[in-house]
This record gives sequence, C-alpha cells and structure tokens, in this order.
Amino acid sequence: MNFNTENLDKETLLHLYKAMVLPRTIEEKMLIALRQGKISKWFSSWGQEATSVGSALAMNKEEYILTMHRNLGVFTSREIPLDRLFSQFQGKMNGFTKGRDRSFHFGTQEFKIVGMISHLGSQMGVADGIALSHLLNQEEKCTLVYTGDGGASEGDFHEAVNTAAVWNLPVIIVVENNQWGLSTPSREQFRCKSFADKGIGYGIEAHSINGNNILEVYQTFKNLAESIRKNPRPILVECNTFRLRGHEEASGTAYYPEGMIEEWTKQDPIANYEQFLLSEGILNQNLIEEIKESYKKQVDEALDQTIAEPEIIPNKKTELEDVYAPFDNQEILPEKLQNREIRFIDAISEAIEISMKNHPNLVLMGQDIAEYGGAFKITEGFVEKFGKKRVRNTPLCEAAIVGSGLGLSINGYKSMVEMQFADFVTEGFNQIINNLAKTHYRWNQKADVVVRMPTGAGTGAGPFHSQSNEAWFTKTPGLKIAYPAFPDDAKGLLIQSFENPNPVLFFEHKKLYRSLKGNVPEGFYTTPFGKARKVKEGNELTIITYGLGVHIALEFAEKNPEISLEIVDLRTLIPLDTETIYESVKKCNKVIILHEDTLTCGFGAELSALISEHCFEDLDAPILRVASMDTPIPFNKKLEDQFMPNEELAEAVEKILKY
Repeated sequence: MNFNTENLDKETLLHLYKAMVLPRTIEEKMLIALRQGKISKWFSSWGQEATSVGSALAMNKEEYILTMHRNLGVFTSREIPLDRLFSQFQGKMNGFTKGRDRSFHFGTQEFKIVGMISHLGSQMGVADGIALSHLLNQEEKCTLVYTGDGGASEGDFHEAVNTAAVWNLPVIIVVENNQWGLSTPSREQFRCKSFADKGIGYGIEAHSINGNNILEVYQTFKNLAESIRKNPRPILVECNTFRLRGHEEASGTAYYPEGMIEEWTKQDPIANYEQFLLSEGILNQNLIEEIKESYKKQVDEALDQTIAEPEIIPNKKTELEDVYAPFDNQEILPEKLQNREIRFIDAISEAIEISMKNHPNLVLMGQDIAEYGGAFKITEGFVEKFGKKRVRNTPLCEAAIVGSGLGLSINGYKSMVEMQFADFVTEGFNQIINNLAKTHYRWNQKADVVVRMPTGAGTGAGPFHSQSNEAWFTKTPGLKIAYPAFPDDAKGLLIQSFENPNPVLFFEHKKLYRSLKGNVPEGFYTTPFGKARKVKEGNELTIITYGLGVHIALEFAEKNPEISLEIVDLRTLIPLDTETIYESVKKCNKVIILHEDTLTCGFGAELSALISEHCFEDLDAPILRVASMDTPIPFNKKLEDQFMPNEELAEAVEKILKY
C-alpha cells in the first residue's frame, strides 16, 4: 500500500493513526459488551476506519457530516465524549436520543453530525438541503454525506445526486463500497465497474480511491473540500474497502467466499499504516503500546461509567411532549376587518407571500413553481418578488426535495414543498413518515417544513390526481394536518403553518381553488390549529366534517331547512378539537361523520371511535359514517359523481332521524 506523505507533517501523520486506533479499540470493547448483553446490537466498521476517519478529519468542525451504520470513526473524530457515545449505544438518558433510538441513529447540532435512519438513502436528500443552506448563506462550506454500495441502489440516491447536480450544491457524496449489502455481493447490486462511473450520468465530478489508505482518503477529501468551498459543486467519491465482520454481529459472515476475509485482512487500514509509520520512524513499539493502552483505559472507564448510569424511568408525559417542537399556537387577529371577497386559491397565495416577507429564511420548492407559477399558478409572480434562490423549481424527485426541506431546517431555514398533486406524495412518503415526523422526538431537532397538498375529487382528474389521502398521515405521530374549507381559514391556517416549527401537511381542495370565494382579511393573521368551527348551529343532528365535506353538508342543509343541523368544520385533523366535537354530540345526540375520503379506515373511523368512547351515553342513535365509495376515483364525470358521498349523506340523514 503506497502512502504519500506530501505536505503532511509528523504530527498530522501520528494524529491520523491515533484517530483510527480509537474506533478500533471501541469496536473491540463493544464486541465483548455485546456478548455480555450490555448492548443489544452492534454494526461493525472493523476494517473501514480509514474511510470514516480520513474523510471526517478533512472537514472543518463547523461543517455537517451525515453518517451511516459504519462511521464510528466520524463520531470519534468529531471528539464526542465517549461516555455520551456509550450511553447512546445502551439507550441511556445521557445519550443523544433519550433512549428512543439506537447506536448511530442520532444527530447532534453540537458536533454537526446528522445520523441515519434505517432507510439508507434518505440521508442524501437531507444533505442536499444542508448544502443548499450554505449556498443561500453564501458560506464557504462543504457538506459530507455517506451512503453504501447497497444504499446507492435506492431511488433516494438517484434523486439526491441528480438534485445536487442540477443545483450545483457544495456536497461530497461518499459511497463506501465494502463489496456487500448485508449478504448480497456487489455483482448483484450494480453492473458498473466503479461508482465513479455513475458521476458521468449526473454530469458531476467523480473519483474512486482506496478507502483503506488513510493518507489517500485524507488528502483526497481535504483537497476536494477546499475546492468545493471556493467553487461550489457536488463531487462523488467511491471509497473501496471491505466489511471484515457481519452486517451486524448476529448475521455473521458465513456467506463470504472462502479466503476473502483473509485476503482483505492483509489490507487492514490500521495494520498497514502502522507498519508504514514504524518504517518512517514516526512510531515505535513502545509508543504503539502506550497509545493503545491509553485508549483502552479511556474506553473501559467510559463504559463502566455508562453502565453505572441509572436506567431510564419511562414518563408518558415527557414522551408525548417531545413528539413535537414547542410552539405557542396562539390566534393573532387581523389588524382590521373589511369586506373583501377573494378566491380560495388567492387566499393561499396571499398566505405564502406574507410568510415569505415575514421569514427571509423561507424557501419554496416544487415542480414548475418558479416562472410558471406552479400547476395551479399559486406562486405566479413570486420569482420576480423573491428571486429564484428562494422560489426553486425542482427536478421530478419528491423524496429528495422533502429531504432537502429537513436539511434546510437543520441549518436554520424554513421550507415549503409543493406536491403538484397530493397523490404524488407517495414518492416522498418515507421522508415525511420516517424523517420529518420522527426527527424532533428522536434527537430534539425541529423539522420546519410545510408540505402543501392539492387534493380531492370533483374535477374529473381520475385515479392519480384526485385522491383524498389525509388518513395516510393522521396516524403518524409528529405530523400536523390542516384541511381548511374556507378562504379565510386557508390563509390563517397556512400562515400559522409557516409560524409552526413542526412538519405540517396542508391539504387544499382543488375543486375549491377557483369556485369558492369568501371574506378574507388583508395582511397578517393566524388561525390556531386544533380549533374546530361551527359553521351552522342546530340541535337535531350533528354533522362532523372537513374540507369539501363542509360544503356538501351546507348544500344539504340549504335544501332541507326543516332539519335543525349543526355542522362542525374540523379545520385541522392533527391536532383535533375533541372538545367542540363532544359538546356538539352531547347537544344533538345524533351524529353523522362525513368525509370525501373512502369509507374503510378513513379518518371518520377514528372520529367514530372517539365519540363512542367519550359520548356513548349521550347518543340516541348509532354513529353513521358517510364517505366515498371504496374504489379508486374514476375519471368519467358520472362515475365520479357516483363515487362521491353526496347522495349517501341524504340517505344517512333520513335513516338517523328515523332512529
């Protein structure tokens, strides 16, 4: 193995050695602790230390690094106190996630590390967002993100690298090619000879290096990072290395061909570098023993200290409170009321424009939202007002863009991601469900992202542009869900969404965009989440609904004035105003739950369960749910009309009043 010491002094050469020995010492101790039951799982980076240590030490301390399973050397190179690291491994309170996530699944602003989630490629989009924030801040900084030869097979990898290329983001993408994805060899993961070949397809610079040569890794990354800081752009680096132990210890290495471990052991990054330093007179056997004994003592003491730490005492109140970042959900009234009718779509546009002015750190992202103004023209004219840096057309890559929203939030920005249609959110589903929703609970990092969701049927758009998919998200702790029915609420709730540091899915019914007008105050005001609105008072029957369902109920009420209907518009589904629901049910004693979504497992089922549990003795009839048919949404107008719940509402009212 050729070690090039050009421009490196003896102090640096020795520091690189020590920086690899420490994670190896931890590895040795953790394998013993695993067998003793002191930790529950271990993902080994044995044999891959040079890649993590060399790349991490090449970065400036204030630059973010986004890690994976086998990057222990990053955490130690960033000098995280060992007791905190071991507390994390054991699920103790002194760790970084309060026992809520394991091993390397954590982030820390203090040490500028963003740990992985188990969906490997998701890190890539987050790195894009952090790198974008550096561009917007005009900072000479570089972001470093790791993925593996397995993770690089995921769609997130393609989306994120493509976005980084299109936006020319200052990010180094590290592919740790350790030859195996769990038990699947590289030949079954990809056909290219080198991951550097993939750079050609994205139009970016790419390199393939020996990931076991600490000097080659360190010098390569140091040079690339310095270059990127002056000339922002993405660069892909393949680090060829090998996983000497199993994917995790339980899986073993029986699937490796005979002789492979022995062959790669000859390329052990620490052993080879140690021999080189001995030959150069930088190391001697006494110093080697001194270094290893010192680290062994530090590791032993830190682990003993961590084992002695008390176990976490579960507290339900604390757990629930930490799901969301704190926010004062107050109502801010408009400065003056005036008679001014505008369309639903214009109220949304006003809310975004006001929030862009109030928050210079707010970035809008979505397909065609810049010069074109978006599919529905909501952001038309925004480029002229706020510039293309803040109003950004995106490639067709919802996962990378939602991930970028989180990355922006990590470095102090707010973002809005527009789904061109709510149906397309499936492409970004994992980022919303597993990254945005869980980030604050896991490591106290807010996810200040609003995802706008043009939704609903009634426009003849067929099965892929018309779905009401709010129920996909209402069961996921960590998300806020708004679904306004009127222009004034659309504006107030959307402004509140941008004020709120938590992830918000904001549903906007497409049929209401241009067909519904309402009196909307000018200027800034907010509508609080979790406050339902009685849009019609009555005492005979309660209809609980939201979105287009409110207008279906109001239309029915207008045609049937003899029925004393009370109509409750929920406005937000998470948080939910149960107080207003229960009050209305107890007053009218009969209740229908109405929504446009399909019946089975729609949000109405949750409402029905809540009412049954809390208002059972107040009911004079069974709770009835009225919803759309349990089919995909058809394109044909007559079939779509049949799909919708309008006729079923009349039948349900007749049935429940006779009960």
